[in-house]
Amino acid sequence: MNERKEEEREVLDAAMLAGHILLENGAEIFRVEETMDRICRHYGIKSCSSFVLSNGIFTTAGNEREEIFAKVQHIPVSGTHLDRVAAVNQLSREIEAGSLTPHAVRERLDQIQRMPGKSKKMQILASGVGSACFCFLFGGNGKDAAAAFFSGVVLYGYIIFLAGPHLTKLVANIGGGALVTALCTLLYKLHLGEHLNFMIIGSIMPLIPGVAFTNAIRDIADGDYIAGSVRMMDALLVFFCIAMGVGLVFSLLHRFTGGGFL
Repeated sequence: MNERKEEEREVLDAAMLAGHILLENGAEIFRVEETMDRICRHYGIKSCSSFVLSNGIFTTAGNEREEIFAKVQHIPVSGTHLDRVAAVNQLSREIEAGSLTPHAVRERLDQIQRMPGKSKKMQILASGVGSACFCFLFGGNGKDAAAAFFSGVVLYGYIIFLAGPHLTKLVANIGGGALVTALCTLLYKLHLGEHLNFMIIGSIMPLIPGVAFTNAIRDIADGDYIAGSVRMMDALLVFFCIAMGVGLVFSLLHRFTGGGFL
């Protein structure tokens, strides 16, 4: 009996860890709940019930002996790592196929949690390329795209080396919006770009929380109003902070140059 009890606890721990990884790395609420329920049901825990918010998981489970197991875990709102989400989804399918023990599942989840993210150089390069592409997409020309590429590279260097370790999320986004606007304005005045608005729009795109905003809409559509509202509020605050940073630089330039600089 004690051995079975330990196995049930191990299953619940594994389900909780799977949910943690999914939620922490940008998965939708329904996917987190579904994965946890599948893991528990496959290993014989029939009455598993999970309540998932955007920053927390509450799980209870019972067995045929009417013993109750409960877990609560806080998960801070963070970034997106879709490779980990895909790895957990693949693991869930392997569990359904019946080829893994609870201990093996826990080991695989630990490996997934330790999966490295993209290198800093790759993230910075991707930011530059993304900025240039969005600038071109919104109507900029080659010079504008080149200026946006440079601004995007500098922006993500700021995010990785300064904002991430030392600044809060809101301050970091205000600073990012201000940095991009100041840099694009300087490049524009040096005649390294021709359309300031397209340069700025393209350059701030790496700051936009597109996945979080999309997941928020999907969660609300699925009836997860609390989780969806939290994610939506987080995304809207980021939008507001970016706009504040951009507006701050324009206000300062207008105040000290009388609008002549632009």
